[in-house]
Formats: sequence, C-alpha cells, structure tokens
Amino acid sequence: MTSHKEQTSMETQSPAPSGKLISQTIAMPRETNANGDIFGGWLLSQMDLAGAILAGRIARGRVATVAISSMSFLNPVPVGAVVGCYAQTLSVGTSSIRILIEAWIDNASGDMQSDLDPVDGQFAEQVKVTEGEFVFVAIDDHGNTRQVPTA
Repeated sequence: MTSHKEQTSMETQSPAPSGKLISQTIAMPRETNANGDIFGGWLLSQMDLAGAILAGRIARGRVATVAISSMSFLNPVPVGAVVGCYAQTLSVGTSSIRILIEAWIDNASGDMQSDLDPVDGQFAEQVKVTEGEFVFVAIDDHGNTRQVPTA
C-alpha cells in the first residue's frame, strides 16, 4: 500500500498545477544552454522570485531564501514558452515559511493558434517542468531573523 506521502511525492505528475499562480514570464533566447533549452538556473530563479512574493505576503515584509530542497527538473523548457510559477504554503513556523513551488509551461505544438481553446483563450494542456520545496525566513531591515506575524 502506498502512503499519502509517497502519493504526493514531487516526482508524481499531477494533471494541474498545485497552489496559486504567482508569476508568469516568457522564456527568452538569452536564457538558453548549449542545447537551446532554458537554463535550469534561470528557471530556479523564477521560482525563487515567486516563492519570495508569497512568503513576503505571509511574513508581511522582507524575507530571505534559506534553503531549497527536493528540486526536480522534469521537462525541458523551450524558448518562447510561457512559464507560470505556482506556489502553495506547506508550513509556517516561528520565523520560517516552507513553500512548494511548481513551474508549468503551456504545451503548445508550435502552431500557437491551433493550440488555443476558442472559448477561454487558454492552451489545452500544461506541462509541469520543475518543482521544488523552498524555505524562506522572515527578516527585519537589518537582515536579522524576526517572527512571522500571526493572523
């Protein structure tokens, strides 16, 4: 029997993004590696920015990334893809915030018009390209750890 933790493993491909859409950007040619795919480091930075937005809202102020764990790169990102970063809070501690961040792209075949749903203008399918668990800590104006406000 598979445990709940194993079923929600980050290697499991879910049919739709988890969490809320925090940011979107277009993968540009300047961000490519020698194979013509987008650098993993660029993608990680987009995820870090999205996580910092959510963590900053929760902390009601400045945050810093202190750890990234369980990073999984699942699919390459082609130039021109719209990359959406989705985030959900996993836990909030005294000063830390743990967030799951997923990056998804529209699964376009190259003929952008034929891939669009005529009703809502969205692409028919999205593909998860990476996900990771990020830990942020709330800090004050001097860079010292502070408590995350409650309610």
